[in-house]
Amino acid sequence: MLKILDRLEEWLIASLMAGATLLIFVAVIHRYAAGTPSPLQDLLLKIDLSWSQELCIYMFVWMAKFGAAYGVRTGIHVGVDVLINLLSPRWRKAYVLFGLLAGAVFTATIGTFGAFFTWDMAHTDQTSPDLELPKWIVYLCIPLGSYLMCFRFLQVAYAFARKGELPKHDVAHVEGVDESASGALHPTEGTAGARS
Repeated sequence: MLKILDRLEEWLIASLMAGATLLIFVAVIHRYAAGTPSPLQDLLLKIDLSWSQELCIYMFVWMAKFGAAYGVRTGIHVGVDVLINLLSPRWRKAYVLFGLLAGAVFTATIGTFGAFFTWDMAHTDQTSPDLELPKWIVYLCIPLGSYLMCFRFLQVAYAFARKGELPKHDVAHVEGVDESASGALHPTEGTAGARS
């Protein structure tokens, strides 16, 4: 079940990022081409892409909310742990667990306030300016993203309490690339090979 949630989270983030990037590209090309005298200018001026900026903003907001949860799960959030790493293992574990649980409480609080806000918004006729989407759909990312992030904090806290390990992001690793099969040399192998 967690694997399905992980893949859904990654798919949603990647789709929103790709969709927003493509939409921005099309809107910029359209704006440039519609302003340039050409045989297609009249046709291009009839195509209305005024809604594209608003949709891109919403897509990036949704991506950021779910991307924050992904960041907690994979350990890519920036953290200053210099002083905590100087503590004894017992105190370090206590401080890390406190921080993870505080993050869970904070995101649960934001999710709950967001859920009440979205619920109240759903009972109004408010719509977005250009797309005329019901506003509650736009704001639904607050409770969904916050509750997912809360779940990720609890997931990481549980794993840390059991195994004592936090997720680490390896900046040199490219997901989907098997280093042993690609023949990539490790730094020690490269220097040893250069000497012989």
